[in-house]
Amino acid sequence: MEIKNVVVIGSGTMGSGIAAQLCNANIPVTLLDLKTEISQKAKDKIFNSRPPLLIDKSKIDSIKVGNISDDFGVVGEADWIVEAVVERIDIKHNIYKKIFNNRKLGAIVSSNTSSIPIKILSQNLSDEQKKDFCITHFFNPVRYMGLLEIVKSENSDLNKINSLKSFCENLLGKGAIICNDTPGFLGNRVGVYAMQVAMTEAFKMKLSIEEADAVFGRPMGIPKTGVFGLYDLIGIDLMADVLKSFIKELSENDEFQAVAKEIPLVKKLIETGYTGRKGKGGFYRMNKENNQKILEAINLETGKYSKSKKIDLGIDTVNLNLLINRKDKYGEYAWTVVSKIIKYASSLVPGVTDKFNDIDEAMRLGFNWVMGPFEMLKSIGVKIFFERLDSYENNSFLEKLSKTKDENFYGERQLYTDIETLGKIRPKSIKVDKNNSAEIHRFKDFNIVEFTTKACALDYDSMDSLKNATDKPLIIINESMQFSAGVNLSYTMNFAEKGDFKSIEKFIKYFQDTCKHLKYSKYPVVSAPSGLTLGGGFEVLVQSNFVVSHTNIVIGLVETIVGLIPAGGGCKEMLWRWSQTDEAKKDPDYASLKVFDIIGYAKTATSPIEAEPLKYLRPEDKKIMNRNSLFSESKQIIKNNSEFTPPDECKFNLSGKPLKEKMIKVLEKLYNDKIILDHGVEVGKELANVLSGGDTTINKILSEDDLFKLELESFMKLIETKKTQQRIKHTLSTGKPLVN
Repeated sequence: MEIKNVVVIGSGTMGSGIAAQLCNANIPVTLLDLKTEISQKAKDKIFNSRPPLLIDKSKIDSIKVGNISDDFGVVGEADWIVEAVVERIDIKHNIYKKIFNNRKLGAIVSSNTSSIPIKILSQNLSDEQKKDFCITHFFNPVRYMGLLEIVKSENSDLNKINSLKSFCENLLGKGAIICNDTPGFLGNRVGVYAMQVAMTEAFKMKLSIEEADAVFGRPMGIPKTGVFGLYDLIGIDLMADVLKSFIKELSENDEFQAVAKEIPLVKKLIETGYTGRKGKGGFYRMNKENNQKILEAINLETGKYSKSKKIDLGIDTVNLNLLINRKDKYGEYAWTVVSKIIKYASSLVPGVTDKFNDIDEAMRLGFNWVMGPFEMLKSIGVKIFFERLDSYENNSFLEKLSKTKDENFYGERQLYTDIETLGKIRPKSIKVDKNNSAEIHRFKDFNIVEFTTKACALDYDSMDSLKNATDKPLIIINESMQFSAGVNLSYTMNFAEKGDFKSIEKFIKYFQDTCKHLKYSKYPVVSAPSGLTLGGGFEVLVQSNFVVSHTNIVIGLVETIVGLIPAGGGCKEMLWRWSQTDEAKKDPDYASLKVFDIIGYAKTATSPIEAEPLKYLRPEDKKIMNRNSLFSESKQIIKNNSEFTPPDECKFNLSGKPLKEKMIKVLEKLYNDKIILDHGVEVGKELANVLSGGDTTINKILSEDDLFKLELESFMKLIETKKTQQRIKHTLSTGKPLVN
């Protein structure tokens, strides 16, 4: 069945998100609520949302609005009707009665519920109506979270379920996993259990919330919010309601019951309005001291707040084995939590799903875990896991594995999709090289480079891997949340604090050489970004020959925020792209002034549509809705370019001093208007020097190497200043910019 028109009923957070994603996929959608004013207000929120729910804001009018009294007739034109109203079964049943009385024959009807079983939702439907009914559980925010759980019943028309799955995968870009009708389905059943184990064990072991979040976070392959930070983000009261639902739906013997019991401190927080970020605070809260905002954390024993303390475990990247083998309370906590999660997840096989693989993928796509429970087990090692495990009675999965001791039990990843993904081919590839920052894999006749550092930040080792991988066609891609957040500032500051600026200069020069090497390599280089693609990450991308971009990117040159200028070829490449415009051919200063504005303001784009007008991406760069397709599309580009020839080198004619003076006048106005301060002027002057061509004239031809040299000189002047170092330190410690 082809889906050409959709109606979403309920314009709350989830209904709005679903409507926005349909709009992103260019599918006509109507958003209905009790009153048109409510759905119109939701549409306005979609338009102004941060982070943006829309890939292209100009498409906002593809979302029509109305109310369920006057405009319900649109349901009769829809191929798919999504119910996303409040989680009250009486209201849902009334809506379904109205939908099935008005829908066209064969139209799919689904609910976005996160907790109500399909058997309860559909209890008033006829067997014929049940064929076309399912649950489509999207995760919030819909644009950015990859998971979609499609829950079927024994009555479901499997052809329609598969057709809907295909639509959501190919057009909406979702990782669509078909689930059985069990409480919490796959993602929430395991994800909420994991949160509860992490929380209850922290109470039991008398850990601080900062300690628990440091362990149940990045080193474990879980987002940095940890458990208590995530509770605050979701809403402590909402989590309490979710737990009540699980307690009601699950059997008394289910292990979930043991971790879902009400905790007095949590009850007290809810009663006093401390429901998380949306309330007065939660486990964490912001307080003011001497007009300064201070982050405070609650003491789990006393309930008192005090200034939050940063916990440094000395583990910067995912390293589960290092974490669970620590001989301290953090290692004990990590092992207890991880082993319980693995035991619980495996107890759901085959009852909840006969594909344990799908549980892992649900955790990746719905909770942004790097590894699911079964991948954790694989990482620990089957033999070692059972040597440490206390018991696993009535767990058929673990009982069988304990007998076979099969270290290769895992099999193929991502069984839920037919797309040839990076995750699927990696086990079939040959590992060519690995260092502290990146890995090189060879698959058939091309290489793959994956960055492996925190936020995929770039350093000397990253550059080594890129340079060493160009002996074959190359795809730069990873499964991390980010393509690359840029050059590792901590790495740079380590040298600066020692006064070792020669080492910084050597690294930046090597970075430039590597990027130039990528651009003029004998074989094609493809960058496949998703997530943050900033600073040095963008410079790698912009000097690749081809780009396949996921629609969920944040892309741009942001170096001026930390008191630097792009020095890996970012200025050069942006200058070249803008110099090819018709305006630049009429006005020799046009491109430089345009790039001065873009880089000076550190402008970023949050989608390929936003990136094109800035020339961060080109019209010919491929844009992909489903992140899973980045690898297969990149592979196709390499296949299509077997006769690849490198591009010609760029040449520049820049005006020099007169152009630089124009830029300085812009800086003076910004300074006088108090938009920038003293150091902002200095950074701007160095950027102006590069983009004007330095000591040149309009008749002199500058090479790419000339521009690289200017970038390097200005970068080094700035990194040696105390004010740039202050900016970098402030950003590293707070995550926020310093204006000085």
